[in-house]
Amino acid sequence: MRTPHALLATTAALAAAVVAPPATSSAAPAVPAAGAYYVQSATTGLDAADNGGAVEQHNPKGNEDHQQWNLRASGTSYVLESADTTGSCLGRSGDQARTVACASADAVWDITPAGGDQYTLKAPGTERYLTVAAKPAGANYPAQLAIGSSGGLASWYLTPVVSPTSPMPSADQRTLDQVTFLTAHNAYANGVDGGFAPPFVNLVPNQTRGINQQLADGVRGFMLDIHQTPDGAILCHNSCTLVSRPVALWVDVQRIVDFLKAHPDQFITVFLEDYVDPGVLRSELARVNGLSDVLYRPDQTGVRQHGWPKMADLIAANHRLLIFTDHSRSSDEAAGLTRDSFGVMYQKDWTVENYWSMGSGIGSSDWSCYSRWYDANTAIPLTRTEPGFRPLFVMNHFRDATIASTAQTDNTKLADRAQRFCQPAARKKPNFLAVDRYDLGDPASAVNTLNTYTYP
Repeated sequence: MRTPHALLATTAALAAAVVAPPATSSAAPAVPAAGAYYVQSATTGLDAADNGGAVEQHNPKGNEDHQQWNLRASGTSYVLESADTTGSCLGRSGDQARTVACASADAVWDITPAGGDQYTLKAPGTERYLTVAAKPAGANYPAQLAIGSSGGLASWYLTPVVSPTSPMPSADQRTLDQVTFLTAHNAYANGVDGGFAPPFVNLVPNQTRGINQQLADGVRGFMLDIHQTPDGAILCHNSCTLVSRPVALWVDVQRIVDFLKAHPDQFITVFLEDYVDPGVLRSELARVNGLSDVLYRPDQTGVRQHGWPKMADLIAANHRLLIFTDHSRSSDEAAGLTRDSFGVMYQKDWTVENYWSMGSGIGSSDWSCYSRWYDANTAIPLTRTEPGFRPLFVMNHFRDATIASTAQTDNTKLADRAQRFCQPAARKKPNFLAVDRYDLGDPASAVNTLNTYTYP
C-alpha cells in the first residue's frame, strides 16, 4: 500500500516522459484486417452476442457473453466466426440474425465503409443488411438483431478486442481528452468534513478522508450530490432530512479553488448530481472567492468545433476548474435560467458515462460497460462522437453500497476492467476513473497505467 501522498501522480508528474504500449493506429482501411472484433451498433453502442443461436445486442462485456468475433476473408467477402465456438459464424436466417455454420452461404457478408470508421454488413447480391430492429414507442431497441434495409440502424463499428493505442504525447502536446484522472465517487460523503446522510447511512461512507486530504492525495475529480434547503445547495446523500452538520456546496468548492491557487499546474473537475434550482446554484457559487479566476468554459472556446485543448494551454490560461451538472437543460430553459449561463456545463453535452453500479456490494458482479443514458427515453451510446469532437468518458467503478473489503478488491481490478471492458465499449480511453474508497486497492496505479498511452 502506498502512503497517502503517493496515491496519484499529479498533473505535473504526468508531464514526465512515459513509455506507451508498443501499438499504433492509423486511419481505418476499406475493411479492417483479419482479427478479433466486437460488432458494435453505431446507434446503441451495444455488441452483437451469440445467445444460443440468436444474435442479439447485449451490454458490452469484454471476453464474456459470446461477444467476440474473428473476422477473416471468404473469397471477396468476409465471415465473422465466434471466438467461443469454432465453425459457428454470425449469419442470418430469414429476417433475423443467427449464428450459422461458417461454411454456409448465410454466413458471408460484404463489408463496406459507411463513413468515418463505421461499416455496413450486407448479404452478398442483395440489399439486405445486418441491422438493429426499429425501436418501438416507449421501449428500448429490441435485443434481437435483424436483417433489413440500409440506413442508420445498419451502421456498425468493428471494434478491435485489443484496443489500438498510441504513445502519450509530450507534456506540452497532450490534450484534456488524452488524460485520465482519479475521481472520488460521492467525495463529500466522507464522515470527516461533516454529516452527509441519516445516522445509519453515515456508517458506510463512500470515502473516509476529507476533501482537503483527497486533494493532497491526488484526487482530481469530485462527484458531489447537492440538495436544496433554506440554507442553499447542501451536500447530502438522497436528501438532507435528518442529516446533522451537513456541508454547503460552496464550502467544498472553495477548498478546491484554494487548492488550485496554491498549485497552479493542477486541473480539477467537479460533477454535480444536481437537485437544486438554477438560481440557488448560481447564488451558491457566487459565494466562492476566486471561482471566476479558474473556471473553465469549454462552451466559449470552440471545443465542439475543434476538440479539447492542450493541458498546457489550459494551465497557461488558468482555465483549471471544470464543473458539470447532470441536470436537464430543457427544464432550466423552461425556468428561464440555464446553468451554463454562469459556467456550469451540462454533462450530457460534453461527456459520456457508463452505468453507475457493478452490483449490490456483496455477491455477484456485473462488469459490463454500457451507457448510463440508455433507456426507453434516451439513447446516448458510450461510443458517441461528433465531427471534430470526442466527449470525455466518465467510467464508474463502484457498487450500490460501499463495503471496504469489496471496494479494495474492486479497486485492484480497475485497470483490467477499464482496458478489457470499458475502453472497447466506449471506443475511447476513460478520462475519469470514479471509485469508492480510493484509499484501498491502489486505484492510482490504474490511473498511472492509463496515462502511459492514448486511444487514437
